[in-house]
Amino acid sequence: MKDIQEKLDRKDIAGFQHDLIDWYEKEQRTLPWRENQDPYRVWVSEVMLQQTRVDTVIPYFNRFMEQFPTVKDLALADEEKVMKAWEGLGYYSRVRNLQAAVKEVYESYDGIVPNTKEQFSKLKGVGPYTSGAVLSIAYNKPYPAVDGNVMRVISRILSIWDDIAKPKTRNIFEFAVDQLISREKPSEFNQGLMELGALICTPTSPACLICPVNMHCSAFEEGVQYELPVKSKKKKPTAKSMAAAVLFDDAGNLYIHKRPSTGLLANLWEFPNMETMKGRKTEKEQLIDFLKEEAGVQAELGDLEGTIQHVFTHLIWNISVFFGRVTSVSDDTKLKKVTTEEFEAYALPVSHQKIWKLALEQPSHI
Repeated sequence: MKDIQEKLDRKDIAGFQHDLIDWYEKEQRTLPWRENQDPYRVWVSEVMLQQTRVDTVIPYFNRFMEQFPTVKDLALADEEKVMKAWEGLGYYSRVRNLQAAVKEVYESYDGIVPNTKEQFSKLKGVGPYTSGAVLSIAYNKPYPAVDGNVMRVISRILSIWDDIAKPKTRNIFEFAVDQLISREKPSEFNQGLMELGALICTPTSPACLICPVNMHCSAFEEGVQYELPVKSKKKKPTAKSMAAAVLFDDAGNLYIHKRPSTGLLANLWEFPNMETMKGRKTEKEQLIDFLKEEAGVQAELGDLEGTIQHVFTHLIWNISVFFGRVTSVSDDTKLKKVTTEEFEAYALPVSHQKIWKLALEQPSHI
């Protein structure tokens, strides 16, 4: 960290703090989780905002708070209702970890979110960023909160050329922010960095001329703001061919199943589906065999209705969608029969929400 310390020593840290905080206090956006410093609300918002845009989060946050306004409400809530409230936000392990951690807060800390790093960091799903963000914003503790936005800002302020895609690089930025953070106003400082990264110091077109801290920025001074941060490219995601069946019986009931409790999209509900392989059998034939041998139902499927694509960070699903009628169900079927009204209460991944939307566009099948 010697080279980072040397860069810090050349900075007017007090002036940087003043200019950043003054700008934030005047220009901050009005957001629902900023109405107060309730640590539970701050915590929920920070979990939702991980890898998700602010504009997307706002309506989810408001609905979530209406249903689970306190630690107790979320701790005692039915998991299916919590998952349904989160439906569409993605990265579902976030909400499962959040509820598990909130249960511990309710049971072990009398429903009060811990205000020490030692206690809060031990909760399920609470990493260095979440810990720093919640403790600084809600409790005014001078802890760094380093995410991608903050690393981008600080890489330009200090002209740091380490690859931010490498996990060990985070230590460099946490050290830098720890040295820069205001001890008097850590909440405003950290939120100011986040706000600056969201509104001014953006990835591809930073608005340097109107930046409140441009006089403190080494990248702006050197003219290299477009080259920072350094970030190596991710591997190209793997594509998988899938097939899914939207199945009804003669009474109009739907057949769905629950994903495993661990792994990708754990505990979410979906239409029966499988990965298909190229060969002598068509996708439709492979799906019929899968339904009979693995799902425990026999069904008549129609022709291909459409293809749904869903892109994860590491994986692409190309899902061929078929509609069909169940002709018989074995006693050991792995599928759950639900009415279309009951179906609305189950949380589905985005890809299967798209499949259901396709079904609703073909009402003759429902």
